[in-house]
Amino acid sequence: MKDKVSFVEFQKLDLRVGTIKKVEIPEGSRTMYRLTVDLGEEIGERTVFAGIKEMYEPNELEGKQGVLVVNLEPKKIMGEESQGMLLAVCEADDQPVLIVPLKSVKNGSVVR
Repeated sequence: MKDKVSFVEFQKLDLRVGTIKKVEIPEGSRTMYRLTVDLGEEIGERTVFAGIKEMYEPNELEGKQGVLVVNLEPKKIMGEESQGMLLAVCEADDQPVLIVPLKSVKNGSVVR
């Protein structure tokens, strides 16, 4: 288990639901997808990189909703800026399973 964080620290995370609109393979990538995610009117679309290419086909992701950290500092990945992080569960075999809402919700909805 990692170090404990206070509730105040946890509240700093901005977790939102977004819909994956486009899945692209960055040039030269073996493991990464470049995702365009719609996070609703307040935030708009974001580009997010995810190392899930070996587990998911693009058609399995496009149109699906997922949970993202939207206030994560941007990070350069493959020479481009990733503007968030798509959340997934990693089991013992280290195969990511995306965290998705049980029913469709409005893009940009806050996860609590």
